[in-house]
Amino acid sequence: MKTYAARPKDIKRDWFVVDAKTMTIGRLASRVATILQGKHKTLFTPHIDMGDSVVIINAEKVLATGKKEKTKIYHRHSGHPGGIKSTTLEKLRGTRPERILQLAIKRMLPRGPLGRQMFKKLWVYAGTDHPHQAQQPKELIF
Repeated sequence: MKTYAARPKDIKRDWFVVDAKTMTIGRLASRVATILQGKHKTLFTPHIDMGDSVVIINAEKVLATGKKEKTKIYHRHSGHPGGIKSTTLEKLRGTRPERILQLAIKRMLPRGPLGRQMFKKLWVYAGTDHPHQAQQPKELIF
């Protein structure tokens, strides 16, 4: 028996829409990262981007457990000495709520060119409206 390795012509991509209203950040991010990588497919091949496209709506209503609203801190760095900046989950939710899920999912994907290619198939919107109706996304329920 030989191991089958999928080729780019074997890939069939679907579109999914996820409502983040009732889910916690980590659980939603891990499931979406699995779909973006294509690990839910039987023909999964690690060195090829097999994943599907995912649209997340209601990102502003995603849940955080415990005291994370005030204690979870996001760091970024400008690259200059002393250029680290920090913000809490509460402030990030007020300014850019879609960034919360983007960061959580991006950090669960592989590092490198393949992970960046997978991340491009993710769209996150704070509200319920999204411009991807023409792709006829399927409702993804966890």
